[in-house]
Amino acid sequence: MADRVYPSSKPNPQPPQAINGGGGPPSFPATKAQAYGATRPPYRPQPMKSRRRSRRGRCCTCCLWLTLILIALVLLAAIAGGIFYVLYRPRRPEFIVTSLRLAALNVTASNQLASRFDLSITARNPNKKLVYLYDPISVAISSGGVDVGDGSFPAFVQDTKSTTILKTTVSTSGESVDASAAADLKKKSKLPLEIDLDTKAGVKIGGLKTKKIGMKVHCEGFDAAVPKGKTAPSPSSPDATCKVKLRIKIWKWTF
Repeated sequence: MADRVYPSSKPNPQPPQAINGGGGPPSFPATKAQAYGATRPPYRPQPMKSRRRSRRGRCCTCCLWLTLILIALVLLAAIAGGIFYVLYRPRRPEFIVTSLRLAALNVTASNQLASRFDLSITARNPNKKLVYLYDPISVAISSGGVDVGDGSFPAFVQDTKSTTILKTTVSTSGESVDASAAADLKKKSKLPLEIDLDTKAGVKIGGLKTKKIGMKVHCEGFDAAVPKGKTAPSPSSPDATCKVKLRIKIWKWTF
């Protein structure tokens, strides 16, 4: 009698199917390191910046040469100045107020000033080899900070070791002053005065003429008697020595 085979009540388990549809091993998502390695560009070494370095080297060389040239020019100028001083011994001109007279002074009720001064100044050239060439000289007389007269001297040439007497009339008319200054001028019998000269002067050495530079002369320490009525006082002889200051201009700076 043949044996019968009865089917099992438990179903046969199905083999697991591949997720990727193939027969290979299962795949997993890429890690962060794998993703960064896939997107990172390959390393390429940068070329040396030789051109920039060569340009910087040229600029440094040019700056060094310019500095050396400037230093050499300064040294040459100092040597030339020393030789000039040794050969010619230059000295500044001298100015002395030799005569001053206040001929007229009037202050009106409306504080209008009118004045007239007779001024004489002696200019001396103490140099043996230098000739001074003067432009016209402007003259301003003040008292206590108030301008009481203006005038000028004409241009002139002063030879070596010579003395020149300059005479002029310094005056003002209708000059407005404040009330306190007007009252002060009315009550004084003598006016303390200051004189300022402003001009340009050059030097002549043989056939060579230098460029003219600014010159300011300041005189102080004297006074003038105020006239009373129609009688003018006699001229005074203060013999005040003035200070001479040269104004040397280099580009935009004045010394």
